[in-house]
Amino acid sequence: MVRVFAALLFLLLPGIALAQTEVDPEDFSLTVTLDQQNVTPFQQEMVLITIHGTYRRHITREKLVMPDLAGFNWMQLGSDHWYESMVDGLPVKNMRRRMALFPDEEGKIEIGSFTHHLTLLDDNNNWFEYDIHSEPVQLDVAPAPAVEDWWFPVRRLQISDSWSNAPDQLGEGDGVLRIITVIAVGASPDMIPPMPELRSPSAHIFPHPEKRLVELSPHGPVSRAFWRWTIRPANPPSAILEPITFSYFDTENRLMRDVVISSQRVAYAEGELPPPGAVASAEPVNLAALPVRAALFLAVIGGFLLVLGQGRVLSFAAPRQMAADCHRQLAYRRAVAAGNLPSLRRAARELSARRPANEERFELLRKLDSALFAERDTGFDLKAFDKSFRASLAGGESAKAFDFRDFPRSKTKSFG
Repeated sequence: MVRVFAALLFLLLPGIALAQTEVDPEDFSLTVTLDQQNVTPFQQEMVLITIHGTYRRHITREKLVMPDLAGFNWMQLGSDHWYESMVDGLPVKNMRRRMALFPDEEGKIEIGSFTHHLTLLDDNNNWFEYDIHSEPVQLDVAPAPAVEDWWFPVRRLQISDSWSNAPDQLGEGDGVLRIITVIAVGASPDMIPPMPELRSPSAHIFPHPEKRLVELSPHGPVSRAFWRWTIRPANPPSAILEPITFSYFDTENRLMRDVVISSQRVAYAEGELPPPGAVASAEPVNLAALPVRAALFLAVIGGFLLVLGQGRVLSFAAPRQMAADCHRQLAYRRAVAAGNLPSLRRAARELSARRPANEERFELLRKLDSALFAERDTGFDLKAFDKSFRASLAGGESAKAFDFRDFPRSKTKSFG
């Protein structure tokens, strides 16, 4: 009898287990939906999809497995969102995932089946595995239109042009940092056009490395590109930067648009420019009323001042100007000795501004600027610069003709 009962139990066990793990297909569903079903996207244009699952049974574990998505670049737009809803008066669990797809190929492309691996509980609280699948989705993709520069499909585009300080109010010898920020909704960072070359016939322009960031939102990726340049007029007092232009495809309105970032003037403020070498007049002297010896004495003094002025007629205010020039020269010497390029640049420009224009000196100052602002080491030779710069101040003669060591040294310490 026992054997008969055991045999019957053995035969019934598979049926009992099957009953315990039996799942009603209506308890689960998994769908993939396109946001825009009446539009044929172009290559690289963002296609938003929603993966939505509903679950009427308790789930112990789950894992959503994506298809291969061959022919697409893609982004998952955040974490899966789980929430509860009521259907026919009964609670139903929901899972929602948002994704952005960017088709690489034209023609008919298939979005394959998603699979949700579920671990469920039977009536005896034992785990068992169960899978649900979505239906594949077909997508027609049009070839990207032929454009002159860069194919850039984007849902929304925002551009800002900012400056570290007023570009037309620079201090003497200063530069200004320009930052153009491109914000693109519905585009990945690599889809934004490359940083353009900023052009100007009369400015020194030093580009900085480009930066790109991305934030994820339910409406697609929000990508940011930062284009940065340091700019300084090459020929004071001002320089004009040429406009920047590029085009993009507005995917919401289905048309091409042009972007024009207008030209910009970069200039030194008038108060910061060195004054022109004006000739100062001395108080008139009535020589007729003076003795001959006094007249001769004044003539000698006038000639002496003429020599010190290097060919310029000076007033009796010249000693004050000479003292100021001496301080500039000492500042230059300290900067050279310390190898302090920013201080050297400031002192060299102050000295240059008070000398006649010189093409060689201008080229030396340009090399100094490159050494300061360039991204890479330019191999700047401080000793050679010092020798050539002093020679240029002397009007092309030897450096000895303008040797700063001829001036008395002050006991000052450089903190540059």
